[in-house]
Amino acid sequence: MRILFVIDSFYTTNNGTSISAQRFAGELRKRGHEVKVLCWDTPEYIENNLTDGDFTTKKFHIPVFQPLCDKHDFSFAYNDKEIVHKACDWADIVHVFVPFGIEMEAINYCHEIGKPVTAAFHIQPENMTSSVSMGKVEWFNELFYRSFRRNIYNRVRHVHVPSLFMGRMIADRGYTAKIHVISNGIQDAFMEAGEKKAVSRQLSAIRKTKAEGSKLNTECFKIMMIGRLSQEKRQDVIINAVKYSKYADRIQLVFAGKGPEYEKYVELGKDLKHQPQFIYVGRDELIENLLDTDLYVHASDMESEAISCIEAFATGLVPVIANSHVSATPQFALDGRSLFTPGDPKDLARAIDYWLDHPEERHEMEERYRLAGRKYSLASSVTQFEEMLNEEIRENEARNIPEPLRPVHRRESFGRRLRRVAALF
Repeated sequence: MRILFVIDSFYTTNNGTSISAQRFAGELRKRGHEVKVLCWDTPEYIENNLTDGDFTTKKFHIPVFQPLCDKHDFSFAYNDKEIVHKACDWADIVHVFVPFGIEMEAINYCHEIGKPVTAAFHIQPENMTSSVSMGKVEWFNELFYRSFRRNIYNRVRHVHVPSLFMGRMIADRGYTAKIHVISNGIQDAFMEAGEKKAVSRQLSAIRKTKAEGSKLNTECFKIMMIGRLSQEKRQDVIINAVKYSKYADRIQLVFAGKGPEYEKYVELGKDLKHQPQFIYVGRDELIENLLDTDLYVHASDMESEAISCIEAFATGLVPVIANSHVSATPQFALDGRSLFTPGDPKDLARAIDYWLDHPEERHEMEERYRLAGRKYSLASSVTQFEEMLNEEIRENEARNIPEPLRPVHRRESFGRRLRRVAALF
C-alpha cells in the first residue's frame, strides 16, 4: 500500500503529533508499505530513514506569530497545490494529521479525484490558544472546534483519535465521521527497559531495600517530566510544588523538552536548593534518565493522550498526574494516589511527599504501572491503524463503482403491438 502522510512539520522531536507520525511511518515501512510525507521541513538531526521520500513545500511564515511557532518547533507548510496534487496522485490512500491549510487542500483534491482519505485529531484547540494565554476561554476554543469540524473532520469518513476522551470531545461537538480510538503507542525499547529494571530489582531486592533506606536520609530524589516547555504543560506547578514539599532540599527536577517558557522556568527554579535541569535528548538517553528517576509527574492542563507519560510508567515509574477535565492523561492513573488537583502546587506536593514517604508502596505500584504499559505497544496501534485505512479503501472502492447500465426501452410501434395481440388468437 502506498500511504501519504500530510503534516506541516514532520521532522521535529519536540511535538507529540510529529513524533507519532514518525513512529507510525517507520512501523508501516517495516510491514512492507511505502510511506511518503507531505511537509515543509527536511531532516536536520533525524536520519532520513523514516520514509520512502518526501514531498516538500516551502515554509509558510505567519506574520507576528512566526517567532512563537519557532519556539514550539512547529511551522506551517506553504499550500503549494501543484506539490499537494502530485503527492496525492502518488498515494493509494492519504492520511492528514493536523487541521490546517495544506491538509485541507489534500482533502479537497482527494474528493475531486475519488482518492480515499482519512484524518487524525491530535491537536486540541486549547493547545494552540494556551500559547496566547487564552487556553481556558471556552468561546474562543469553540471557534476552532467548529472550524476544524467544518473544514476537515466532517469531510472525511474516518478519524483517528488517540484516546476515548478525545473521541467523546469531538463526538459531543457534532463531528460525524467514524471515530477510531487508537493509542499513539510506545516503542518496544521503553517496555524492554522496564522489564530489565524489574528483573534487576528482583535479583537485588535486599540490596535495593537497604539503598532506599539510606536514600531517604542522604541522597536526592529525581523527579522528571517530559514535554514541551509551554504554558499548558504547567512545569511551573511542579517547580512551585517542590517549594512546599518536606523533601524540598533533596529533590532534583529534570524537565525533558524545550519551548518558549524555558527562561521563565529557569528563573522560577532559582529558589530551589537543586535548580531544575533542562535536557533535550534522543530516545536512548531519555530512557537512561527515566531508569534513574524516582517519580514521574505530568502536570499538563490539557492533553489528547500524553504518550510521554506512558513511556515513563512503562519503564517502571509511578506517575503523578494532573486530574484535569480537559486532559486524557488521568485515564492512566491506577488509583487516586496518582492524581492531584490541576494547577495546585500544594496538592501536588502532598502527592509527591506521599510516594516518597512510602517507598514500599511505590515499588509495588511501579510494577503494576510497568505491566499496564504493555497494552500501549506501537505495533498494536499500527495494526489498528492499518485496519482503519483498509476500511476506508474498501468503502471508497464501493462508492466509486459505476452504476450498472439500465436497458434501453424503445417505444413499440402501433403496428407491432397490433400483430402481437392478434397472435394470441
